[in-house]
Amino acid sequence: MADAGRVVVKIGSSSLTAPGGRLDVDRIHRLVAVVAERRAAGQEVVLVSSGAIAAGIAPLGLPMRPTDLATAQATASVGQGLLVARYTEAFAEHGRRVGQVLLTAEDLIRRQHYRNAQRALARLLALGVVPIVNENDTVATDEIRFGDNDRLAALVAHLVRADALVLLTDVDGLYDGPPSRAGARRIPEVRGPEDLDGVEVTGRGTSIGTGGMVTKLEAASIATSAGVPVVLTVADNAERALLGEPVGTWFAATGRRKSARRLWLAHAARTSGRLVLDDGAIHAITHGKRSLLAAGITGVEGDFEPGDPVELATPHGVVIARGLVAYSAGEVREMRGRTTAELQEQDGTSHPRPVVHRDDLVIVSRY
Repeated sequence: MADAGRVVVKIGSSSLTAPGGRLDVDRIHRLVAVVAERRAAGQEVVLVSSGAIAAGIAPLGLPMRPTDLATAQATASVGQGLLVARYTEAFAEHGRRVGQVLLTAEDLIRRQHYRNAQRALARLLALGVVPIVNENDTVATDEIRFGDNDRLAALVAHLVRADALVLLTDVDGLYDGPPSRAGARRIPEVRGPEDLDGVEVTGRGTSIGTGGMVTKLEAASIATSAGVPVVLTVADNAERALLGEPVGTWFAATGRRKSARRLWLAHAARTSGRLVLDDGAIHAITHGKRSLLAAGITGVEGDFEPGDPVELATPHGVVIARGLVAYSAGEVREMRGRTTAELQEQDGTSHPRPVVHRDDLVIVSRY
């Protein structure tokens, strides 16, 4: 970690706010001091910061985080300006400028948006600016319901080709059970999914933030599968984590860095339907690295068009892959279960296209 040239640091709302929900300026200044020190040492840092909605709660006189979408968007609109203003002031004390980058899932789904975001972040870093990234909660929908920016941080780590991702939260690592339970043990290192067997994870966040340990593990899985190691620790350990000291939980990289397209397909794309596969098709795509043919499809769910992302699932509902389908839902329903020879005889084509070509398919879990 100490030798990482570029690091993404994500901090959640609960680590930036005081009791009652107001933004805690002292906490921001402590975090900024650590980031500025690492930047002065030559390490590039992208800061993914939650807190826009939390920052807007007190100024609007709200008793708690809003639950309806319109009020949440309005609160984020008020709070985002306050949040960035605090960061601007704090970094200015260290002679650093910041740049605000607001993203939504659309910016990671659409290829041109993805490339634009990538260029903008690269240029900010080249200019010595510290990018402050947040979800654009004012116009986002799913992001407000599902995000504490954990998933976004993992995707940003891939976007900027970071050497590591640091997730700062309000617990000092991953435990094998609820940390409040007597005898719960902190897990110092996770080398792969098998190390999580038997780990009991509960809760999806606080009244201020919307994340939780579940989303942290999801983010760690996204990042490590794309070749980016992850440190999960409490915000007070930020400096020690960035210096490479053994704090929190270290998630080792388990895969190679993926192409932007494959990472998008695996984690960012919204699927339009699901194809249920038989055992032969499951084995062919997961172990044989083959394309999905119509003969192996037993069920079709949803309404999709050619080129849409779809899930590929087992008969028990386990999603094992995602892919770009070559036919509409109606066409696949007519084709399912039929062999290539049968389709050739019906359509008169010598080489019917696979339903999902192997170049348009990514495995998301082994079965």
